[in-house]
Amino acid sequence: MRATYSLLLVSSGLRALAVSASIIKSLVIGSTNTTYPDTDSTRTAVAINGQFPGPVITGNVGDTFVINVFDDVPDDNLRLASTVVSLGTHLHWHGLFQTGTNEMDGVDRRSPSTTRTASSNPFTYRFIGNRAGTFWYYSENGTQSCDGIRGPAVVYDPNDPHRSLYDVDDETTIITLATWYQLNSPESPQSGSFNPTLINGKGRDSVAFGENLANELSVVSVEAGTRYRMRLISMSCDPYSMYTLYVHQMTIIEVEGTNVEPLVVDQIQISPGQRYSFVLNANQPVDNYWIRAFPGSTGTNTLPQASEHGLSQAILRYSGASLADPITTTTSPTLPLLETNLHPLKPTPVPGVLAVGGADSTLTLNLTSGEMVDFSANNVPYTALDVPILRRNRSDVTAAQELTSRGGAHEPRSNSVIDLVVPGASLAGQSVHLHGHNFWVIRSAGNSSYNWDNPIVRDVVSVGNDAMDNVTIRFETNRLLLDTGCQVDLNVDTGSDVVMAKSPAKLASDVNVKKCALILNVHLVVHHTSGP
Repeated sequence: MRATYSLLLVSSGLRALAVSASIIKSLVIGSTNTTYPDTDSTRTAVAINGQFPGPVITGNVGDTFVINVFDDVPDDNLRLASTVVSLGTHLHWHGLFQTGTNEMDGVDRRSPSTTRTASSNPFTYRFIGNRAGTFWYYSENGTQSCDGIRGPAVVYDPNDPHRSLYDVDDETTIITLATWYQLNSPESPQSGSFNPTLINGKGRDSVAFGENLANELSVVSVEAGTRYRMRLISMSCDPYSMYTLYVHQMTIIEVEGTNVEPLVVDQIQISPGQRYSFVLNANQPVDNYWIRAFPGSTGTNTLPQASEHGLSQAILRYSGASLADPITTTTSPTLPLLETNLHPLKPTPVPGVLAVGGADSTLTLNLTSGEMVDFSANNVPYTALDVPILRRNRSDVTAAQELTSRGGAHEPRSNSVIDLVVPGASLAGQSVHLHGHNFWVIRSAGNSSYNWDNPIVRDVVSVGNDAMDNVTIRFETNRLLLDTGCQVDLNVDTGSDVVMAKSPAKLASDVNVKKCALILNVHLVVHHTSGP
């Protein structure tokens, strides 16, 4: 790989000066040998600028982001990371709406923003950071994200309504969670037999269950008496995580771009693709404390939930503490996060009639799996065509069913209210993500009642594991495309996509697809952790 550097132009630390800027970043996608985490063998990974996670991309709301992506992955190595070599890499900007820049959304085989060009000719993503919040980016092609193509992104708000609650909010307060595999992801069992959860790219091997203490863990450094805005991002490909900070409480203030009423918790269950900002008050005695992100307890391949040797853990280190592992033990949470307790800071009324069946239409997605590898929605596995959907849609397509090869498409009305219902499935834990849009969670996992009183507005929701779950989200449509499918897990190539096109004939008549208000994509993130 050529020697490279990244040029990042960001506004100064005086973010109160809200002046739009151009954020320019160069990303080089290339192969590398890595030993994440500490083992006796190496494996090939696909990294961005030679690092994992990829570089942090930051800017202010309203800034224009110009991301030049160079593809330096040899075909053989790319084949290890994806079953689709010829289509290259698509970077999706998770949580950014791409209003007016649909082709920059980077959805594999749905939008045409591929990087598979000569390494000297970058593909340039250009879009506006149209809302503040905590986001991330990753490859939408095959399972490349599981092999390293993923990184954090933050859009700051110079007028953050929660600004008085914290003292520090910068790159040092970003915390990423990611599963890691000893094998390249297509070679790993569909059961999700990952090794540890890496925190900020570091971890210890699960083979010895953390007993090899030589491997360095991530350290989050704090000063006693200082308040930090921590931005927690799950970039995992498989399970949800139970995130805790020993003897420290967390005050949640933002959920996936939505400012929320401050909520104090001591445990956060976070699913793949979800993000939370919380305030950490460094108010404990100077010492080292465990940061834990134990994987969800689903299936037979679950890793230990209570390792004191660093497995799926990092260190919260106060200034002046010794350079040593913490000696603290695990404790049971007393204030675990309940999604129903999250409410937007600015009340956002639920559209439609406030009752079950009060939407203009209801779509139910029943998730199924076959021999560990075949996934579908409503018994229709998704198979993409060679031509990206946006290009087909602006050519001669006039019906939604023409957008896919197996009929995995639907055509709800434009400018309407839609309820999307996902019953509890046999698969162990899933989450649903809407690209280019957010939604109201009117029924959360683990609840039998509906919430019409200022429910959380977000873009990723956990479906839950209970067969009695009937998670329901509500959103408003306009003239757009809606795509559902696995995206950040090992099931990305296995068929659980559904495409919905609003008024495809009208879209086809547009000379420029960018005239669409936005593209809406739903991705069913199926983190299947049971195994043979």
